[in-house]
Amino acid sequence: MKVRVLEGDYAVCRLADDADAPAVPPRGTGFWSLTEVGDERSLVCLEDLAPAAGTGTTVVPGWRILEVLGPLDLALTGVMAALSGPLARAGVPIFPIATHDTDWILVPGPQLEAAVGALRRAGHETV
Repeated sequence: MKVRVLEGDYAVCRLADDADAPAVPPRGTGFWSLTEVGDERSLVCLEDLAPAAGTGTTVVPGWRILEVLGPLDLALTGVMAALSGPLARAGVPIFPIATHDTDWILVPGPQLEAAVGALRRAGHETV
Protein backbone atom coordinates (compact mmCIF):
# COMPACT_ATOMS: atom_id res chain seq x y z
CA MET A 1 0.00 0.00 0.00
CA LYS A 2 1.01 3.62 -0.47
CA VAL A 3 1.06 5.78 2.62
CA ARG A 4 1.57 9.54 2.84
CA VAL A 5 2.59 11.52 5.92
CA LEU A 6 0.37 14.57 6.42
CA GLU A 7 1.96 17.88 7.32
CA GLY A 8 1.28 19.28 10.76
CA ASP A 9 1.01 18.26 14.38
CA TYR A 10 -2.37 16.96 15.52
CA ALA A 11 -4.21 16.59 18.80
CA VAL A 12 -6.51 13.80 19.95
CA CYS A 13 -9.20 15.26 22.21
CA ARG A 14 -12.01 13.95 24.37
CA LEU A 15 -14.58 16.68 24.74
CA ALA A 16 -16.29 17.36 28.04
CA ASP A 17 -19.86 16.09 28.29
CA ASP A 18 -21.25 19.62 28.44
CA ALA A 19 -18.93 21.17 25.82
CA ASP A 20 -20.46 22.54 22.66
CA ALA A 21 -19.47 20.73 19.50
CA PRO A 22 -16.66 22.65 17.79
CA ALA A 23 -17.37 24.34 14.50
CA VAL A 24 -16.12 22.52 11.43
CA PRO A 25 -13.11 24.47 10.11
CA PRO A 26 -12.93 25.64 6.49
CA ARG A 27 -11.85 23.10 3.87
CA GLY A 28 -8.11 22.90 3.43
CA THR A 29 -7.45 23.33 7.15
CA GLY A 30 -6.02 19.84 7.54
CA PHE A 31 -7.50 16.62 8.88
CA TRP A 32 -10.49 17.16 11.19
CA SER A 33 -12.70 14.40 12.56
CA LEU A 34 -15.40 14.52 15.23
CA THR A 35 -16.86 11.21 16.40
CA GLU A 36 -19.75 10.90 18.82
CA VAL A 37 -20.67 7.56 20.38
CA GLY A 38 -22.93 7.48 23.40
CA ASP A 39 -21.51 9.88 25.97
CA GLU A 40 -18.11 10.19 24.31
CA ARG A 41 -17.09 12.78 21.74
CA SER A 42 -13.60 12.51 20.29
CA LEU A 43 -12.01 15.17 18.12
CA VAL A 44 -8.88 14.87 16.01
CA CYS A 45 -7.62 18.17 14.61
CA LEU A 46 -4.55 20.29 14.08
CA GLU A 47 -3.10 21.29 17.45
CA ASP A 48 -3.82 24.96 16.70
CA LEU A 49 -7.55 24.15 16.39
CA ALA A 50 -7.79 22.01 19.54
CA PRO A 51 -10.04 23.20 22.35
CA ALA A 52 -8.57 24.20 25.68
CA ALA A 53 -7.92 21.32 28.04
CA GLY A 54 -9.56 21.24 31.44
CA THR A 55 -13.03 21.04 32.95
CA GLY A 56 -13.59 17.58 31.49
CA THR A 57 -11.88 18.12 28.14
CA THR A 58 -8.67 16.15 27.56
CA VAL A 59 -6.25 17.20 24.83
CA VAL A 60 -3.31 14.97 23.85
CA PRO A 61 -1.06 16.84 21.42
CA GLY A 62 1.89 15.62 19.39
CA TRP A 63 0.34 13.19 16.92
CA ARG A 64 1.21 12.79 13.24
CA ILE A 65 -1.07 11.29 10.59
CA LEU A 66 -0.37 8.62 7.99
CA GLU A 67 -2.88 8.56 5.12
CA VAL A 68 -3.43 5.35 3.16
CA LEU A 69 -3.68 6.63 -0.39
CA GLY A 70 -7.07 5.76 -1.79
CA PRO A 71 -9.78 5.59 -2.55
CA LEU A 72 -10.02 2.07 -1.19
CA ASP A 73 -12.84 -0.29 -2.09
CA LEU A 74 -15.06 -0.84 0.94
CA ALA A 75 -14.94 -4.59 0.22
CA LEU A 76 -11.17 -4.76 0.84
CA THR A 77 -10.13 -6.77 3.88
CA GLY A 78 -6.95 -6.69 5.92
CA VAL A 79 -5.90 -3.11 5.14
CA MET A 80 -5.55 -2.04 8.75
CA ALA A 81 -4.07 -5.40 9.73
CA ALA A 82 -1.37 -5.06 7.06
CA LEU A 83 -0.41 -1.66 8.43
CA SER A 84 -0.96 -2.06 12.16
CA GLY A 85 1.00 -5.33 12.39
CA PRO A 86 4.36 -3.84 11.41
CA LEU A 87 3.69 -0.81 13.62
CA ALA A 88 2.87 -3.03 16.60
CA ARG A 89 6.04 -5.07 16.07
CA ALA A 90 8.01 -1.79 16.03
CA GLY A 91 6.37 -0.73 19.30
CA VAL A 92 4.52 2.22 17.72
CA PRO A 93 1.10 2.91 19.27
CA ILE A 94 -1.64 3.88 16.83
CA PHE A 95 -4.96 5.71 16.80
CA PRO A 96 -6.71 4.50 13.61
CA ILE A 97 -9.60 6.23 11.85
CA ALA A 98 -11.46 5.06 8.78
CA THR A 99 -13.44 7.18 6.34
CA HIS A 100 -15.46 6.16 3.30
CA ASP A 101 -12.52 6.46 0.91
CA THR A 102 -9.49 5.51 2.98
CA ASP A 103 -7.85 4.80 6.32
CA TRP A 104 -5.82 7.11 8.53
CA ILE A 105 -3.36 6.15 11.24
CA LEU A 106 -2.21 8.59 13.91
CA VAL A 107 1.14 7.86 15.52
CA PRO A 108 2.97 9.78 18.26
CA GLY A 109 5.15 12.44 16.61
CA PRO A 110 8.39 11.26 18.24
CA GLN A 111 7.78 7.80 16.73
CA LEU A 112 6.99 8.96 13.18
CA GLU A 113 10.36 7.90 11.76
CA ALA A 114 10.08 4.48 13.41
CA ALA A 115 6.57 4.10 11.99
CA VAL A 116 7.63 5.02 8.45
CA GLY A 117 10.63 2.70 8.67
CA ALA A 118 8.50 -0.20 9.90
CA LEU A 119 6.02 0.27 7.07
CA ARG A 120 8.78 0.43 4.45
CA ARG A 121 10.40 -2.74 5.81
CA ALA A 122 6.99 -4.44 5.52
CA GLY A 123 6.86 -3.55 1.82
CA HIS A 124 4.63 -0.48 1.95
CA GLU A 125 5.56 2.61 -0.04
CA THR A 126 5.70 6.00 1.63
CA VAL A 127 5.26 9.06 -0.56
